[in-house]
Amino acid sequence: MAHLKTQATDASVDHLIASLTPEARRADAERLDRIFHDVTGYRPRVWGDAIIGYGRYSYTYASGRSGTYLATGFAPRKSAMSLYIMPGYAEFGDLLDRLGPHSRGKACLYIKRLDRIDEVALSELIRCGLADLSSRWEVTPG
Repeated sequence: MAHLKTQATDASVDHLIASLTPEARRADAERLDRIFHDVTGYRPRVWGDAIIGYGRYSYTYASGRSGTYLATGFAPRKSAMSLYIMPGYAEFGDLLDRLGPHSRGKACLYIKRLDRIDEVALSELIRCGLADLSSRWEVTPG
């Protein structure tokens, strides 16, 4: 069975955020950290090299594949912030319409500038994503 590459680490979230350039990317990461923490109440952890995650869940699929992954979070990438609001967005169309400029991947959103995002919609999206995830798997502070 394949081993999941992205694991929680003991790396410092504060150090990761402080190391970001340019300043605008660092400021967006600081603001996202506050938003995710305020919504979840969870202490952030660094997952892999550069994902900041809040909470975790363990899963076992019908195929037998299992693992543990972050419940929600973000990665401050160079071209855009990747927001991981699991497990997807099929039922959140109204919130996504209110969110502001973004693009979507299978399990993440990409935003280029936080100042163009409706933070109330983002907070609701994080909350709804966690509720959806919690209906399938147990989410822990982790």
